[in-house]
Amino acid sequence: MAAVEIIGFPQSTYTRVARMVCEEKAIPYDLKASPPHSPDVTAIHPFGKIPVMRHGDFELCESKAIATYLDLTFPGPKLIPTEPRQAALTEQWVSLVNTRMDGTMVRTYLFAYIFPKTGDGTPDRKAIEGVTPALQEEIGLLDRAVAKGGYLAGDSFTFADVNLLPILFYLRNFPEAGGAIGAAKSLSPYYERMAARPSFQNTIPPPPAQQAKAS
Repeated sequence: MAAVEIIGFPQSTYTRVARMVCEEKAIPYDLKASPPHSPDVTAIHPFGKIPVMRHGDFELCESKAIATYLDLTFPGPKLIPTEPRQAALTEQWVSLVNTRMDGTMVRTYLFAYIFPKTGDGTPDRKAIEGVTPALQEEIGLLDRAVAKGGYLAGDSFTFADVNLLPILFYLRNFPEAGGAIGAAKSLSPYYERMAARPSFQNTIPPPPAQQAKAS
């Protein structure tokens, strides 16, 4: 069987999600570091977003679709449950993170630090202060969720956890989010436990600054 190729910057949270799925299921894969809207990416994703995947003559975009394909195609632990309630909870949390929390935590908060639109390149304090209440609210929501069963979607490790962990990895490095996560009674130990997984350790990306230079 042809090797799986994951195409996208390793610093991207969604690229890391696809890689973690491969790691969790022991799927051999190659990572091709390519930025959004590069020819390799736009050949597969109609809007030029990363990651994209190539497996032989099969091409696919969107991290959730990639994860579903990998989970169904390859042996190993199931990351997307088949039991109806846990499957629905997994889908619920993936949707909440991708449609709401990614916008708050990554596109607004993290980008205000990493890719600020200020004239002098300093962090965009107005954007940071404006989004901090929503950021803290969503961290509190995650804290309550993992308190129930030790995982985001029930009482076992699923793709919902994989989908969240790369975001938490970055958030902990910045003061407002890092302080809120550190103070969260359940989310903080949850992160430390999840960060010890080989799939997490094996996909730790270079610093975001290197991504900015590469682009």
